[in-house]
Amino acid sequence: MYKDILVTLDATKADRTILDHVVRLAGFCGSQVTLLHVADGWAARTYGADAVSGEIDEDRAYLAQVKSELESHGIRTQTHLAFGDPATEIIKYVREQGCDLIAMSTHGHRLLGDLFLGTAANTVRHEVEVPVLLLRAKY
Repeated sequence: MYKDILVTLDATKADRTILDHVVRLAGFCGSQVTLLHVADGWAARTYGADAVSGEIDEDRAYLAQVKSELESHGIRTQTHLAFGDPATEIIKYVREQGCDLIAMSTHGHRLLGDLFLGTAANTVRHEVEVPVLLLRAKY
């Protein structure tokens, strides 16, 4: 059913919610998983893939750690680190690389939080043509 699952990560505790679910889903479907994190700090937004910062080093290490975890469950996993605005980069990845399902955790902001903080999940779900699985983060 889902050959390729794209899992967006923001390197927070919220990721645990979607990862725990995707491990079971990918195992059941025999899916390959792509872990996507968008570095969106000043250096990442200014220099893109040429950016060098401790934060980007931490992002790469985090992706490697999560990849290792999924692979320990027998899930074929690849990683992709993008640079810039999270919603824009997720949509760009889906349009260029494709996937069968996007899996995201949401932070559960309400009304004013969404107005001031925005929500990548909301933007993504309106701009892509593949199913989007949204799970509210459990903290």
